[in-house]
Amino acid sequence: MHLPVMPPVSPMLAKSVPTIPPGASYEPKWDGFRSICFRDGDEVEFGSRNERPLTRYFPELVAAALRELPERCVVDGEIVVTGARGLDFDALQLRMHPAASRVRMLAEKTPAAFIAFDLLALGDDDYTARPFADRRAALVDAMGETGTSFHVTPTTTDLAVAQRWFDDFEGAGLDGIIAKPFTIPYQSDKRIMFKIKHARTADCVVAGYRVHKSGADAVGSLMLGLYDENGTLASVGVIGAFPMATRKTLFTELQSLVVPFDDHPWNWGGHVQEATPRGAGSRWNAGKDLSFVPLRPERVVEVRYDHMEGGRFRHLPQFNRWRPDREARSCTYAQLEEPADFDLDDIVPGLGQRR
Repeated sequence: MHLPVMPPVSPMLAKSVPTIPPGASYEPKWDGFRSICFRDGDEVEFGSRNERPLTRYFPELVAAALRELPERCVVDGEIVVTGARGLDFDALQLRMHPAASRVRMLAEKTPAAFIAFDLLALGDDDYTARPFADRRAALVDAMGETGTSFHVTPTTTDLAVAQRWFDDFEGAGLDGIIAKPFTIPYQSDKRIMFKIKHARTADCVVAGYRVHKSGADAVGSLMLGLYDENGTLASVGVIGAFPMATRKTLFTELQSLVVPFDDHPWNWGGHVQEATPRGAGSRWNAGKDLSFVPLRPERVVEVRYDHMEGGRFRHLPQFNRWRPDREARSCTYAQLEEPADFDLDDIVPGLGQRR
């Protein structure tokens, strides 16, 4: 492979801001695997955000790149998988499997798509020093008509349209909005774009904790639960960003709530391989030891989160405040805001048809 921009490349990043800034190019924030695709003739590689290769996990995209991309190019984008209600990150995560036979089966069962949103190189030309407005125009021209697997993300310069996208597109599983200044060059691993994500709060039950990895008498993370419509306490995620002093204080405070597993609604045992309630397992590492200290489900914490997926927090929520005024049984899914459904085909024509 001989391209003007060679792998590995760390993608350009975005920093969080609370509102959509004026005077920029706006596009949807896709919820998938960030990837840079390199094609040089018959050679295709997909790199990840941490510069690790993703190529072997998406053979259908390798074949599609040979059909749909310019013969020599480097394109930044997002690998996504669609489901019945829009983007399906859980199905995408399952694609990261070590067995080649499993990868081939999933490539047929849950084929991925690539959403392109920046151009780093085309032919013999390095585009990274050019302003984003020029790169975007060249990307649209190079990609031509939308293919079956590779799509160019929509953009707008209208702030009102961007705000409408921010409100509506969440119903299709998108993350928010990316704002890109027109003049920025492509700067690898630099946070010079802006991302605007949904910000919400939820009151959750603290149902257990894991001990800090240091082995000290300190809390590593708190396990969160919500009651479903049947009155069952479901596992929805964890919070763990605490100073060490707080971790030690929490460890002491929580000892009075420790109960045996037999008296706890999550009587799983020690590992995720055993039967667990909805969302109890690790979506990242199926072999990870998820043993925890069970607590009497009485303490309530308010957390900040962006959105839910499959009954769990899609991204790691953040501690907001303790809620001593709330009864644990009042912490139900009913408090959560449900975005209205939105069809992926109304964002990128043909993308929803992959479901």
